[in-house]
Amino acid sequence: AKQLITGAINGMVSALDPHSAYLDKDAYRELQVGTQGQFGGLGIEVGMEDGFVKVISPIEDTPAFRAGIKPGDLIIKLDQTPVKGMTLNDAVKRMRGKPDTKITLTIARKGETQPIVVTLTRAIIHVQSVKSKMVEPGYGWIRISQFQEATAEGVAKALQKMYKHGSLKGLVLDLRNDPGGLLYGAVAVSSTFLPVDDLVVSTDGRIEDAKKKFYANPDELRGENDDFLKDLPPAVKKVPMVVLVNGGSASASEIVAGALQDHKRATIMGTQTFGKGSVQTIMPLNNDTAIKLTTARYYTPSGRSIQLKGITPDIVVEEPGDTAARLREAELQHHLDNPQDPSLQVKKPAPEAGQNGASAKPTLPKPVELGSKNDFQLEQALAFLK
Repeated sequence: AKQLITGAINGMVSALDPHSAYLDKDAYRELQVGTQGQFGGLGIEVGMEDGFVKVISPIEDTPAFRAGIKPGDLIIKLDQTPVKGMTLNDAVKRMRGKPDTKITLTIARKGETQPIVVTLTRAIIHVQSVKSKMVEPGYGWIRISQFQEATAEGVAKALQKMYKHGSLKGLVLDLRNDPGGLLYGAVAVSSTFLPVDDLVVSTDGRIEDAKKKFYANPDELRGENDDFLKDLPPAVKKVPMVVLVNGGSASASEIVAGALQDHKRATIMGTQTFGKGSVQTIMPLNNDTAIKLTTARYYTPSGRSIQLKGITPDIVVEEPGDTAARLREAELQHHLDNPQDPSLQVKKPAPEAGQNGASAKPTLPKPVELGSKNDFQLEQALAFLK
């Protein structure tokens, strides 16, 4: 009976849109882990598509990333078990587990006739959400892999470290493959670079609570240390900036890119973003479970809805070798529409799983490490700043 009721609630909530869900004890715990930053697993951000698990983005420096798993891959089998018929929660539960245990994924990839079979060893996934380095004298690179509780503080620390070396001539804020996370993390990161009291993002929904405006104001930031922005050199608000985005940049990433683009604070470079312009509210229930419900839409400071459209870069720079056709919000089933542009209704058939022929299994090409010497988009960003 319990299973039936859970199934009924889950079915009812998840039929609303791709981002609403009933979170059982495990899923709710996982969500808290995700915003706080560590778990045992493979390191893939996933969604559901036509009954298969679809990879939205591998998290950097994880078993999935190192094995070359790409956005848009469909996971059709976990070990010997077909994924069709599983809920997303079940699939995620199977992929997570004790570090050093193994799991075999069977993957269908667009453009490959054969399924790809890859065995991964689970690890502790520390989602270190901010990485940074001086790419060359005067030019800094800060990468956010997802927006967690400590992200804005991490960005502030990275900037302080950079300014110890002297003033910056240019800064690259890298949001590629960043699937999003906490709204206030996006507001705080935007506040780091925008003048005080600039509008960062507004939300609009059916109930009064969903209609809000968020401004670049340190007083609105949550965190252990609310004034981590106050100690930053004023030059941070003026340094020439490029924000790198791609089809794996979603939600909170799109808020930051949209805010910095609308205020002409940064040049956005890369490829069209994912287009997840909806806000989810977590409503805890009394037995350690919760409901995650879509409650509003995001709008950039100039009033553009991010939903389905995403952020269009000021300068389009494709990723060489990134032939994987990326999944975007517009292709998810039951997606919310975009109230400003009803024409954005894309429905694509899911790629078919390859037939079991006898030809050799394709191997996964290794991904380019973001921020490395052969990162073409970063090179273009630096050239532009210079």
